[in-house]
Amino acid sequence: MVKNQGLFSFWNMTKVIVLLFVLMFLIYPFSSMIINSFREPGSKAFSLENFKTFFSLPYYYETLFRSLKIALITMVITLIVGLPIAYLMTRFNVAGKKALHILMIISLMSPPFIGAYSWIILFGRSGVITKLVARIGITIPTIYGQGGIIMVLSLMMYPYIYLYVSGALGSIDSSLEEAAENLGSSKFRRLLTITMPVVLPSILAGAVVVFMTALADFGTPMLLGEGYKVLPVMIYEEYMSEIGGNANLASALSIVIVFLSTLVLMIQRWIIAKRNYVMTSQRPPAVIELHGFKRFLASFPIYLVCAISILPQVTVIVTSFKNTKGPMFVKGFGLESYKSILYRLSKPIGNTYLFSIISIVLIVLFGVLLAYLIVRKKGPVSSLLDTLVMFPYVIPGSVLGICLLIAFNKKPIILTGTAIILIVSYVIRKLPFTVRSSSAFLQQMDPSIEEASVSLGVPPSRTFVKITIPIMAPGIISGAILSWITCINELSSSIMLYTGKTATIAVSIYTEVVRNSFGTAAALASILTASTAISLIIFMKLSKGRVSVV
Repeated sequence: MVKNQGLFSFWNMTKVIVLLFVLMFLIYPFSSMIINSFREPGSKAFSLENFKTFFSLPYYYETLFRSLKIALITMVITLIVGLPIAYLMTRFNVAGKKALHILMIISLMSPPFIGAYSWIILFGRSGVITKLVARIGITIPTIYGQGGIIMVLSLMMYPYIYLYVSGALGSIDSSLEEAAENLGSSKFRRLLTITMPVVLPSILAGAVVVFMTALADFGTPMLLGEGYKVLPVMIYEEYMSEIGGNANLASALSIVIVFLSTLVLMIQRWIIAKRNYVMTSQRPPAVIELHGFKRFLASFPIYLVCAISILPQVTVIVTSFKNTKGPMFVKGFGLESYKSILYRLSKPIGNTYLFSIISIVLIVLFGVLLAYLIVRKKGPVSSLLDTLVMFPYVIPGSVLGICLLIAFNKKPIILTGTAIILIVSYVIRKLPFTVRSSSAFLQQMDPSIEEASVSLGVPPSRTFVKITIPIMAPGIISGAILSWITCINELSSSIMLYTGKTATIAVSIYTEVVRNSFGTAAALASILTASTAISLIIFMKLSKGRVSVV
């Protein structure tokens, strides 16, 4: 077999290029933010003043406790909701199972701030339902503050638990439960002592994703908080405030939230590492056929949860067609809001798709190369790249935005205010989707296929393009579509990096809601929802219904 071991071989050069990219756009920005967090405001002197300010003043450290409280409560609620749904969907013939699965994925992929905006339309001070029940003398609880934030995040994130746990429940070896049944164990006891411990890694994985996502979310608390400030909002205000803004303190706050996210991830991995969960899954559990009222009882709770969680998407679509007079909705339906956004906000719409397309091209390019290096070219550098590429997964979008702003707002490289800095943030933040999905397919591919090609004299680079990539194509496309969906919906990093010329749909929805222009916000949100739904349908067809989350 012919091997290319030269210093300037294709894969050695690829490894250098990918490593330089990661160093420039991830390590350098994050290092710049760390250094900035230890500098005193208005000075280059190093000190712990910023961290002292955060941990000594209730105005700052209370935002940390609020963030942790919201993340923990949201995690518990999603477990309470998601675990039963996962069990019912995998073990019983729930009516309309495929449709419910798609609806839950759509509610997951839609950005939380659209949910927040929709609930404002329904239950805000001038909300449709608020006014309706007020006429009969009923006062409903406010949607603003802690309760509203937790509700919106929980309804959006419970599908994480469902996806992780349903996948694990569907692959359990049924002989484990059958053995317990033969020994006289009740169904409930089998569930607690056999089933749940076996799927614990998946439960923990889903719980950690929910916790980190809720901890890092910016849009929902920004729209619904009304004085109930959390850490991501405080970071945004400290960095972007025109009056009294403190970039150094914002950097210190960012370090705190990244440390917490990393700590939670490490704890989860430590718990899993203490146990051995290896087993065969040659006999997955059979689906129990229910009929009549029993089937209705198994299906109804899932339908109820899905209906509530998909309500924001239905709300924005319906209200986008309502006539408006200034910021107010009036009787009748029409296309006024869509005409308005095409006239005033066509640039953000074009920016969204242009930036996302460019980002996806780069994500696919780097993602495929990284996946191959990690799986096929194992070594110290590949292991380092594997760790580094997943690091953005624990960095909130607003924090990544600050990293890039600090790093690239001065010579020799000035990217602040350009479209390039937004594209870089999308690539860095969404790259893990494509890397992981491509790696999964590559691990299933027999290396002897590539070795045979190389042994026949075909260069490694050509073998990679002609043989490896076509085999990896389903994983590449699946990861690219998931990356695309998250790119067009991205708010937390975009809100930090955009200018008037580089605004996106997500940013425009946020600014329109702040201005009380609910009609145009609904029209923009409908475009985003439709784009997400179409992308998901394509993804589901390509992946044959299998959805993987990083």
